[in-house]
Amino acid sequence: MCGDGNPRIIPAKKREPDMSDGDNSVKTESSKKIAKANYLSCVIYYFWLFSLLFFFGCNQQQGQDKAGDLFVDAVMLKELEKNEVAVERLNSAIKLDKSRSFQAPAYSLLGEIYMEMGRYEESAAAYAKATQLDRSSFNDFFSLGKVYEAMKQFPSAAHAYARACGIDRNHLEAHISAAKCYYKIKDYDRALSYGRGAERIDPDVSEVQNMLGEIYVLKKDYEQAIHSYKRSLEIDGHNPDVMVSLAVAYLSMNQNEAAKEVLEAVVQIQPDNNTAYKHLGYCYLRLKDIDKSIGSYNKAIEIDENDWDARRGLGVAYILKGTNEDGSIDEQLRAEAVRQWQRSLEIKPDQPNREGLLKYIRVFAK
Repeated sequence: MCGDGNPRIIPAKKREPDMSDGDNSVKTESSKKIAKANYLSCVIYYFWLFSLLFFFGCNQQQGQDKAGDLFVDAVMLKELEKNEVAVERLNSAIKLDKSRSFQAPAYSLLGEIYMEMGRYEESAAAYAKATQLDRSSFNDFFSLGKVYEAMKQFPSAAHAYARACGIDRNHLEAHISAAKCYYKIKDYDRALSYGRGAERIDPDVSEVQNMLGEIYVLKKDYEQAIHSYKRSLEIDGHNPDVMVSLAVAYLSMNQNEAAKEVLEAVVQIQPDNNTAYKHLGYCYLRLKDIDKSIGSYNKAIEIDENDWDARRGLGVAYILKGTNEDGSIDEQLRAEAVRQWQRSLEIKPDQPNREGLLKYIRVFAK
């Protein structure tokens, strides 16, 4: 207040210009430039990254397309029987096929080509790879079984055929092949299982019935063996080999008359069947018809002079023929028996029950 009582008006101070405003403007402009530069850098980076990915993606797709072209080439080359070139194409296709779209069929085709070329180990390796890539491929497992069987690797063949049967339970040849391979490795239970599977698929196949008969014989189930052999003959007519097997099964059941009838029929069909005559000699021996036994054994030896088993049986027949009521033995027949036994051992020194035959020779050679 002034002394006169009136209020004093104080003039406002003049505002000095703030130099920091200019600095802020400069800073704002600078920030904008930096942000813009960063934005452009990001755009350039992502453009470069996208271009790089696109480039590699195109290259990968091109490689995949090339793999497909090579596979198609290989298929055509195989048809033209240019297997060596086809193998090269397939191996190149496998290397380029990063997505594995063609690898299973490529390995499968490699297996087929190698098999045709007789290169079984390479064929087996290719088919094995194909089965690893496609566990549901019947053809690859079945073909793998065939290759192993050709290589006589029966355990591996049996396993491959069994896998094929698991995929296609109604494939006759796969079941027959599995049964045969298990039979080869003496796994008769599995052989019987797959043999029965084949019979289920088609009961009117002679080969299946004959195979079942053989398995039953080895399992000493002669009654079932006789049934299977008879069924085989019903399908295939008078097959001499099956008839002989049937006769042997009859002999194992002591059905000697039935065995004799079958064997006599065989030698009518095949007069040079050495095996039939040999078994007929044994059959007559059981029926105590010694003269016919000697005649049959001699016929077997006439057909095959190296039949050690027939000579062994003939020696027994000579001893029985030469034995008199008083227990004495005709000297000539005794000597002939010993001669046949000795010849049998010369032909097959490691024959079954060798020691028993040597004992006979020692006893009757005196």
